[in-house]
Amino acid sequence: MTPRGTQILRLAASGAAAGVLLAAIALPAVGGAGAGFMAAANEVNLKPADLREPPPAEVTIVRDAHGGVIARFYEEYREVVGLDEIAPIMRTAIVAIEDFRFYEHGAIDLEGTLRALATNLQSGRVSQGGSSITQQYVKQVLLNSAETPQERDAALAPTYTRKLNELRYAMGIEKKYTKDQILEKYLNIAYFGASAYGVEAASRRFFGVSAAELTLPQAATLAGAVQDPNATDPNLGAQQRERLLKRRNVVLDRMAELGEITNEQAAAAKAAKLGYKGTKLPGGCEASKYPYFCLYVRHEILGNPAFGATAEARLAMLNRGGLTVETTLDPAMQTAADRAIKRYVRASDRPVASEALVEPGTGAIKAMAASRRFGADAERNEISYNVVADAAHGGGAGFQAGSTFKTFTLITALKEGLRLDDGLEAGAGYRAPAYSTFRTCAGSNIGDPTHTVTNDEGSPGWKSLRTGTWASVNTFFMELEERVGLCDTVKTAKTLGVRRADGKKLREFETFTLGINEMDPVTLAAAYAAVAARGEYCAPMAITRITDRDGRSTRYRPKCREALEPAVADAAADVLSGVFTQGTMSGLGGIGRDAAGKTGTTDDYAAAWFAGFTPDLASAVSLGDPRGSQRYKLTGVTIGGRYYGAVQGATIPGPIWRDTMIEALRNVPPSEFVPVDSSRFGGCRSACRPEPEKKPEEEEKEDGEPEAGTSATPTPSPTATATANQQR
Repeated sequence: MTPRGTQILRLAASGAAAGVLLAAIALPAVGGAGAGFMAAANEVNLKPADLREPPPAEVTIVRDAHGGVIARFYEEYREVVGLDEIAPIMRTAIVAIEDFRFYEHGAIDLEGTLRALATNLQSGRVSQGGSSITQQYVKQVLLNSAETPQERDAALAPTYTRKLNELRYAMGIEKKYTKDQILEKYLNIAYFGASAYGVEAASRRFFGVSAAELTLPQAATLAGAVQDPNATDPNLGAQQRERLLKRRNVVLDRMAELGEITNEQAAAAKAAKLGYKGTKLPGGCEASKYPYFCLYVRHEILGNPAFGATAEARLAMLNRGGLTVETTLDPAMQTAADRAIKRYVRASDRPVASEALVEPGTGAIKAMAASRRFGADAERNEISYNVVADAAHGGGAGFQAGSTFKTFTLITALKEGLRLDDGLEAGAGYRAPAYSTFRTCAGSNIGDPTHTVTNDEGSPGWKSLRTGTWASVNTFFMELEERVGLCDTVKTAKTLGVRRADGKKLREFETFTLGINEMDPVTLAAAYAAVAARGEYCAPMAITRITDRDGRSTRYRPKCREALEPAVADAAADVLSGVFTQGTMSGLGGIGRDAAGKTGTTDDYAAAWFAGFTPDLASAVSLGDPRGSQRYKLTGVTIGGRYYGAVQGATIPGPIWRDTMIEALRNVPPSEFVPVDSSRFGGCRSACRPEPEKKPEEEEKEDGEPEAGTSATPTPSPTATATANQQR
């Protein structure tokens, strides 16, 4: 044994110094000194230990239906790449400055550690590292896998115990991997500053290029940054950039000293500017081009137990898992919705327009758009929640859906046997005859004989299912709901996936049919999509496939069920199609293909809606003031630069829906609705239009001979007369 080895072994007996000694052991041992270190290692049973290597936090990428990137989620901005995807000059630079004998030594660099050992013995603590790249990788793994502040502190503690443990793990890593594999892992886990983890993220953040494209001065800059990334973080200011520039030049000098580059190359690289670009980090939903859809996807993952047993596990998977999330968003349809909304509502307007597009038969959400930007800047009139979705997907309380709910009463009537020309007398006002006239599904009397419902649209008189729907007559639908039952109407809505935006139970009051419940566009669009799909309800769906970092994929398919008989849905579509030709949307015209829908205007113009569908696409548009729709009503308002005395469903939401659908379906061949089953729904059965009452002179003529050229008027049937007498 050399005198030096003997001296160090004596120091090993001094307790604390033994840790420093053991931290200097090199494997494989070389020469006499190495043999001495091996002997010391055996005395304390220093053996390779297996390091648990959870994968480093990696960016999750969300893509649209065509593969475009929607957003990135991450705890640490990192994109793992293979060694062959890293420029050779980068590999050379990092080895030169961090561990130039990396390919020659074992778990630690004997020479480097001996130099550090002398300094550490003088200071009485571990004040100088001398760590190999392998040891640095071990340290980063321990740091990244720390789950508590205490574990994180332990991973950074300047103690002999920590160094000894790192060495054991380093020995295990050297046995487990090749040098190239260790270098690849180190370059992917190291922190370079400016919130960039791993060489790929750092390359893009610092210089706007991939790791494969790094030049000599760029590679030297990144290699220099890993020593103290916080002190040389170029994103923090001029002082840090100056430190980084000096550090880069140290790396270049070292590379020239080792003969990896020439002095001339080093000088030319040192003459170059730092070149830091500070490329904006690809962020979450705030930075997304489609923030509302992005929020929906994020909350779908965070709130769904299928993606993790606990909220913490789901968040970790999203932010650290390196997933690829494929979604249903169609960029062309999203653009159509964005353009249509901007045409009528400005981002600076207080009322906000929002729209969701849903595909019938799958529930796939094709677009989610809103007039106001997503964000927390109140001065820019940004909105900080998902106004297009329910609370479970980052949304708020929603807006009352108004007359769009009349569709559920219409469907209930069709389910219960009424025909399209069956109807009833609608008065100028409606008041429940008794408290028991309306009952909740729990059996409670909920009628309100003290409250009178009046009409906002349409005129009183006898209305059929068709004409009452087209004119959206409130009193007609109150009479109709009384006839078919409040609970049955509520059940129809629930069958079509209707639930309140805030997640609470639907409010079951007699005015349920008038849309007193607050809704969100996604939920309402999905309900109307079920009618378009001939009764097949499909839950709203945003995610189609998730692929993990190891390439394992899970595909997510539509969750559909039959909510209505196809014939009932066809009949409802037939009635609702008349809204465009003879109803509240007739002034705007159709969209050049089969379409159906319903306007929605709430009491006192608190909110306005339009929900509609074609056989290929459904959409719902809402308009309301998020400051409080009941307080800030849509009366006497300027929206989109135009003044409105009062906003109804056909005033702004209807045109937005029409323009969206025309553009969104431009390249989709038109489909047709299935014709109504006339044998089941045609004409009238028991609630036919009553014959008009005859004047006295007409009755006298009936008693005598008919006038020339005329025929006697037939006597109304007993059924029709009885029905007429029953109407209010």
